[in-house]
Amino acid sequence: MNYRHTLVLIASLATISGCDQMQSGNSTDSGNTTTAAPAVEGVVIATVNNSPITQDVLDVYASQRKAQAGNTEQAKSEEAVLNELISLELMRQDAVKNGLNTQPVVIAALDQQTRTALAGAAIKDFMASNPVSDEAAKALYDEQIGVAGKEYNARHILVADEETATGVIELLDSGSDFSELAKEKSTGPSGPSGGKLGWFGADQMVKPFSEATAALEKGAYTKTPVQTQFGWHVIILDDTRESTPPPFEDVKDRIKMLLANPQLQQYIESMKSSASIDIK
Repeated sequence: MNYRHTLVLIASLATISGCDQMQSGNSTDSGNTTTAAPAVEGVVIATVNNSPITQDVLDVYASQRKAQAGNTEQAKSEEAVLNELISLELMRQDAVKNGLNTQPVVIAALDQQTRTALAGAAIKDFMASNPVSDEAAKALYDEQIGVAGKEYNARHILVADEETATGVIELLDSGSDFSELAKEKSTGPSGPSGGKLGWFGADQMVKPFSEATAALEKGAYTKTPVQTQFGWHVIILDDTRESTPPPFEDVKDRIKMLLANPQLQQYIESMKSSASIDIK
C-alpha cells in the first residue's frame, strides 16, 4: 500500500477551492461597466459593485487560508479576511473588465479549479458514505504502528572504497578517536559533527547498514567495512532504546485516511472500467 501516494491524492483532491477565483459575467449600472459574480445563496455580508460576498464564501476562504501549506502567519480576524476577499473581488472584476477571463490559460485554470473542487466534494462524500471503522484502524495500529521496537543511536564514517574503510578500522584498533576520524575522513554530511546520526529505527536505514548496527554491542564498532549504495561505512553503536509508539487516539484519523485509500482507488477503477476514455 503506497501510503505517501494516499495522502497526496486525498489531500490534493479533497481541498475545495474556488472562492477567490475569477468569474465571468457583466452588467451595466448607470452607464458604467461592472463585473458581477454569478448569483449566490446565503447570508450576504458585503457587496462589491453589486457583486455579493456571502458568509459561506468567507468561511471557505478563511479555512483555505489556514490550511495553506507554509502559511506561518498568525490567524487574522474575520474583518481582515473579509478585506482580503474584497480586494480579490475587485481584482476579479478588473480581470473581467480587461478581458482576461477570455484568455485560454485563464479559462483552463478556472476549468481545472472547478474539476478539483467537484472531485474533492465527491471524495468527501464517498469517504463519508464508506467510513473506516475504529476496529479496522485499531487492527492496523496493533499490527504495524503500536508495536514497540528498538531504536539505535550511532555514528558512522563514510568513505569511497573498502581499502580506506579498512584503514579507518585499523586506526580505531590502535586507539584513534572515532569522532575525530569522522571529522577528518568521512565524506558523508554527518562528518563535521563526528559522524552523529542521532536516534533511528532499523527501517529508516538501508538494510546492510541497519543489520550491521543491530549486530553491534553498545560501544562497539564494525570490525569489517559495511558496503551500501552510498559507499563504505564504519559504524559505532553508542546506545539503544525501546521505541514508544504514539497513542492510538493520536493517530487514529491518519490511519483511517490510509485505510480509506484502497476503497477509494477501487471505486475510481470501477468508474474507469465503465467510462468511455479516449486519450488523444
